[in-house]
Amino acid sequence: MLIPLILSGGSGTRLWPVSRRNLPKQFLSLAGRGTLFQQTINRTRLLPNVGSPIVVASEDHRFLAAEQLLESGIEGATIVLEPMGRNTAPAIALGALQAIERDPDALLLVLPADHLIGETDSFIQGVNLALPAARDGSLVTFGIRPDRPETGFGYIRRGDAIGEGAFRVAQFVEKPALATAESYVADGHYDWNSGMFLFKASRYLEELEQHAPEMLQTVRDAHASAKIDLDFVRIDRDKFAKVPDDSIDYAVMEKTQRAVVIPVKCDWSDIGSWSALWLAGARDPQGNVREGDTIAIDTRNSLLRSHDRHLLATVGVDDLIVVSTPDATLVAHRNAAQDVKRVVDELKAAGRTEHSLHRVVRRPWGSYDSLESADRFQVKRIVVKPGAALSLQKHHHRAEHWIVVSGTAEVTCDDKVFLLGENQSTYIPLGSVHRLRNPGKMPLEIIEVQSGSYLGEDDIVRFQDVYGRT
Repeated sequence: MLIPLILSGGSGTRLWPVSRRNLPKQFLSLAGRGTLFQQTINRTRLLPNVGSPIVVASEDHRFLAAEQLLESGIEGATIVLEPMGRNTAPAIALGALQAIERDPDALLLVLPADHLIGETDSFIQGVNLALPAARDGSLVTFGIRPDRPETGFGYIRRGDAIGEGAFRVAQFVEKPALATAESYVADGHYDWNSGMFLFKASRYLEELEQHAPEMLQTVRDAHASAKIDLDFVRIDRDKFAKVPDDSIDYAVMEKTQRAVVIPVKCDWSDIGSWSALWLAGARDPQGNVREGDTIAIDTRNSLLRSHDRHLLATVGVDDLIVVSTPDATLVAHRNAAQDVKRVVDELKAAGRTEHSLHRVVRRPWGSYDSLESADRFQVKRIVVKPGAALSLQKHHHRAEHWIVVSGTAEVTCDDKVFLLGENQSTYIPLGSVHRLRNPGKMPLEIIEVQSGSYLGEDDIVRFQDVYGRT
């Protein structure tokens, strides 16, 4: 059985302010139809004899992954939750152990969740070419035929041909300087290292046991202690913390004698920066990629992206990245796009939240948007999905007023349970045990006005929660 293993633990800091820790780039619609995660999942459905995917995701993103799988119509997927990031080699080991439980001879197609592929047919053809070598015990990686010298990717040098479209790996090369990258493109035997792989799950574990035995043993221990929680496989936190941090390239691929590369040309991008998204986007006659409400006057070779209802206008600029969101705006030269992560680092150092949270925060029950706040009050727009409910909870430091804008609200307040319709409101006193639920078939929208001495999200005492949060 061919099982897609989707690695979905990245944070995408170079795509700030759109990609943030709680909503990273793989779960965003950045190019094409659907999110990058959904596009990756949907490509695998075109492969022959393919099983349900295994997704390795961060605990913080578990509901995002589950919801987007549901939206894609994927059933039977397994979502393995990493308690913390330990790089690709342990994440793939978790997926391999999970796959072997389904099928001891399972083939794993390892795909990062945040890559963009424009030519799906070429990608499928490359996977089909890789299947014989993978079945014979090789560890296959997919190289991307370079169309330009690129310093942001590692490279793979092809060795001898071993079959149709397949070559031994002669060398893995780190990200080069520009002159070296130019020589690689001119040489014609170098491909970009895509980070996509195909091999037997059992073979990968054998190679890991040979080259990184401590890693394999600690991953096995953590996986053996996993617990099933709703639709998720929760890996033991304390045991997984002991797992060494390393990539599959360093831990296995650069050491194995069975590495094979399949070069493909599939209009691939890892969407690793705003400049990469500009390259992958549909450019107008002036070379601009534009999304949202934008006006571009005497503007060339720029990426303009407005993610709120505000107009974004530029006049007389070239080669810029301008990205506007409800709570942050980025302006950068296209050549400096790789340095956007420095903004994220500075936000973290300053103790700010814009690196991790959007103004609109998604929750498993829906979302909330912080419209206005001051020292002792905050106004939120809360949207609850049909049939969903917030936790039964109380607050020590704030009271709340709820006004129903649309839909029907079921309100629990201490020992009372009652319904509110449009334009009706209620008051939740400080310290009251309360819950908001949407009993209807349409989204419930309310305006919440909080008032009190402390309005932080950590002032929540949960008594019941259908999503397993504490």
